Amino acid sequence: MTDMSVQNSEYEAGMGDYFALLKPRVMSLVIFTALVGLLVAPVPVHPFIGFVGVLCIAVGAGASGALNMWWDADIDAIMKRTAKRPIPSGRVQPGEALGIGLALSGFAIVLLLLATNVLAAGLLAFTIFFYAVVYSMWLKRATPHNIVIGGAAGAFPPMIGWAVATGSISIESVLMFALIFMWTPPHFWALALFVKSDYGDAGVPMLTETHGRDVTRRHVIVYAVLLVPVAVGLGFTSIGGPIYLVTSLLLNAWFLKGCFDIWRRDDAAADADNYTVERQVFKVSLYYLFGHFGALLAEAVVRASGFGGL
Repeated sequence: MTDMSVQNSEYEAGMGDYFALLKPRVMSLVIFTALVGLLVAPVPVHPFIGFVGVLCIAVGAGASGALNMWWDADIDAIMKRTAKRPIPSGRVQPGEALGIGLALSGFAIVLLLLATNVLAAGLLAFTIFFYAVVYSMWLKRATPHNIVIGGAAGAFPPMIGWAVATGSISIESVLMFALIFMWTPPHFWALALFVKSDYGDAGVPMLTETHGRDVTRRHVIVYAVLLVPVAVGLGFTSIGGPIYLVTSLLLNAWFLKGCFDIWRRDDAAADADNYTVERQVFKVSLYYLFGHFGALLAEAVVRASGFGGL
């Protein structure tokens, strides 16, 4: 929770500082997966409605980011990788971030309800609540399984995109959700392994701090293995196909190899090369997710072109 550890500053915030509150890099992933969820759905959507739907999902994600930064300003000030964020650096006041987060949340939910349907708006509202309250205010500081459960917040966008188009939930949207949900722990733990003591210094019970790095490495490989059937299984649904299946098999082999390399290392080996393997696996995990959703989009384009029936 925000406290006096946040710096005071005479710095006048600019648009870039307020935009940074929205976590634009996270937002880019949200926009892409939500767009794919919308475009691969079996129901065509008017371009304007689709644009409004994705815009609302993006704004909702940004609102979640602002609320998260407001609540976490005290620990952000301690961790090296977050100390330069707008609130701990003093460029934006906590009250401003809270106001922006609440205003954008209301705007996104109401507009999505008016433009699309109750299910899509309800899922967006729940996603914002889950990330800002369940994850940020509770799980993050309460349990080493914070990122496992909290990962659900980042997994909802393609399900919301699907709901914008269809007004329903299906096995396809559930598996898109499950793909991101199962991907999040090994992705984030690879990061936690090479940021070293940041989370411990801030008192965040990340798995690396509560159970040690060896346990974290074992969790990385276990979740990577469990991720494979979810990712590949999506290829056998109505939105999958040969492009997706080949892409998924190649990406899973690449990601599994990296996670296996993490698992068989120890702290001495990791320290010796400055956690090169962990850094590389973190990058690969990003390619992994974008690659899977990009393949789903490619399958949708092929079907729309008429070649899917050849």
